[in-house]
Parts: sequence; structure tokens; C-alpha cells
Amino acid sequence: MRTRLGLRPTPEALGARYGSVRALSVALIAPLSDADATVQSMEDTSPAKWHLAHTTWFFETFVLRDFVADYRLHDERFPFLFNSYYEAEGRRHSRARRGMVTRPSLDEVLTYRAAVDAALIAALPDLPEAARDLVRLGCHHEEQHQELLLTDILHLVSENPIEPAIWPGARKIPVAMPDAIGWIEHGGGMVEIGHDSPHFAFDCEGPRHTALLHPHAIADRTVTNGEWAAFIADGGYRDPRHWLSDGWAWVQREGVTAPLYWEQRDGAWTRFGLDGRRPIDPAAPVTHVSFFAADAYAGWAGARLPTEAEWEAAASGHDPDGGNQLDAAGPVEPRPSAGGPAFFGDVWEWTGSAYRPYPGFRAAEGAVGEYNGKFMSGQFVLRGGSCATPRGHARASYRNFFYPHQRWQFTGVRLAKDL
Repeated sequence: MRTRLGLRPTPEALGARYGSVRALSVALIAPLSDADATVQSMEDTSPAKWHLAHTTWFFETFVLRDFVADYRLHDERFPFLFNSYYEAEGRRHSRARRGMVTRPSLDEVLTYRAAVDAALIAALPDLPEAARDLVRLGCHHEEQHQELLLTDILHLVSENPIEPAIWPGARKIPVAMPDAIGWIEHGGGMVEIGHDSPHFAFDCEGPRHTALLHPHAIADRTVTNGEWAAFIADGGYRDPRHWLSDGWAWVQREGVTAPLYWEQRDGAWTRFGLDGRRPIDPAAPVTHVSFFAADAYAGWAGARLPTEAEWEAAASGHDPDGGNQLDAAGPVEPRPSAGGPAFFGDVWEWTGSAYRPYPGFRAAEGAVGEYNGKFMSGQFVLRGGSCATPRGHARASYRNFFYPHQRWQFTGVRLAKDL
């Protein structure tokens, strides 16, 4: 997990950031019972309890164990349970069976977090710079897990036949449908993409390099629920002409007819969210769609998905801390556009680019180098952050990545076209 660390905060500022990040994770699971926090609804997800413990294991292992001479592990069994995929850290519990870890309990995991927090804060003033860099990295790592916490909780409760709401929803106020998609044109040529600033970034965001763009246009907003409903009504999920071969096989095998969590009830589309089941908002960005479906919709609409270079070139002039992003625990969901081009927040936007290394990329040595590079196979890049992304976490160079069939994240679609 080599990073572009850039400017380093003072120990005091780093301690404050550590405390706020850790507190948000605990706030996100506050409505959950021990059973809620233990169950695993599919292999792609993890129990909430596991997320809480894994992020704590990261700090305990790579900071306290490795840099504090007299530190003793909170529990010698926890590294086996809560390592994720760090081969250099040895054997670990199977990912698909994380939901079988009924003990330690949620309360015991919270006690583990509190113990590690106390030890780390006490050690922070005397830690060497390399260790404080890992604390900083761990905060960004935990923010990624905060988004996964929300999406994994949503998937879990969607499997419950009574469809319980985790948080009460706000009263829905109807808004006007957005104007027709506008197009931001680019004449093509050479552009610079990738991280190049004094601030933090993950290793896969660099090195900064030159990319050639052909003349194109990119949409000034993402596709809405209403527009997606028109695709469904036109037989979009029944017509193989729109789909890649692997995508069509996925549709047929899984019986996919709509975005994840959509159901037709009494002739109208509804969606399930963290606030329970509600009618879809036709003006809001469509979400929980796979790459396969995004690509099919783009073809149906006479367009295509943008490349990640096109997306970054268009987004680089916009505020990555703007838009609808995660500020506090609650029933996050994409919201209708407030007007103007919006490249950050609401939904992660599928691109047509495979997740591969940039020219000159090299993974770091050791366990923390396993974080990004070894996953550069078979996945596609998403950009922009979502309503569940902690505000301040994303940037124009940020590369998220998922397999083309996956859709439990807040994933959406921005169109592009050639000129």
C-alpha cells in the first residue's frame, strides 16, 4: 500500500484526525444488534463487526506491534481472524466464512478498538515519521471501510424478508426532473493524469503521466432513475444487442431485470435503502448498477462510457469535497442534482477503463505493498466517490475498482460520446 504521502500533519493534527475517523466508524454501527453486526450476506461483503476489527488490526499490527517496543497484542487470536488478504502476515480466516465468527462479540470488538485507540494515542507523540505515515494511511484505509460498512449493512438488511430500516428516512420532497443531459466537449490532445499534489494519494493513482484523448464529449450529469426506468420499459434487460457477451450471460444466469434493490410494486418502481423500501425518485441518480448494465445502457442511449482519462480531465477543475458525500451516520442515498456539472459524490461512476497499472507503477515492498497492485486484473475503474464516501476522501485522481458484475456499491453511470 505504498502511497504519495506528501505533506505530513503534526502529531496533534494526526491524533485529532485519527480520533474523528475512528468515532465515525462506531457511529455507523450504532443502530446494529450483535446479530446484525455478525452476519455475512454474501462473499463480497463482510460483517460490520469484522470491518471494525480489521481496521483496528491494521493499526495494531503495522504501528503498535512494529514500532512500540513493549506493546503486547490485545488478543493473540485476532490476527488470524482479522487479517484480510495480506499474505506476508501469514494464515488468515477464510473471507467467505467471516460470518461464522460469532465470537468475539460486538462488545468485545468495541473493547478491542478502545484498547488499541488508547495505546496508539499514547504512543503517537514518540512514533517515528514512518509509523505516523502508517497511521495516516490507516485513516484513509478505515474511510474506505466506512463506505463498505454502509453498503454491506444495506445488502445484509435487504436479505431480511421484513426489510427493516436501519435509520428513519427524511421526508421526501418532490423535485423537478433535471434538464436533458448537456455535453462538455473536449477537442482532444495530450493531457496529464494521475496524482501530482502535496497531499495524500494511494499508490495506484500514480505516477502522473501523459494520456492521449481523442475529441469527445462527456455528460454534465449522471443518468437518473427515470431515464433508467425508460431503458427497462424499452426492453433493455431483454435485448441481447445492448449487452457484452459476458454481461448477457450474467443477466440470463442471475435473472437480472433492474438495478439491485429495485422492485415493482402496484405497477411502480420502488427501491430498498438504509431507510427501508420507498418509491424511486425519478430525478435522483440511478445506482446499484453493474458495469455490464452501465455499458448496455450507454449503447442503448447511443453513447458509451468515458475512459478514466476523459473523466479525470473533465473533473479536475471541480471540487472533490463538494457534492453529496458522507458527513455523519445516517441513511445515505444519491440525491437529485442541485444544478451544474457534478463529478463528485452521489454515485461512483463506471468508466470503460480496465484497472491496470499506470506507466512506471511499482508496488511497495512488504505487506503494505499488497493493497492495490495485486488486484489489477479483471476489474474496471470507477471515479468520483459516492454518497457513502467520507467527505475529503476522494480526489480527481482517485481510482476505485470492482468486477464488472458487482453492484452492491453505490455505482452509477455518466455517458460519453465521440465527436
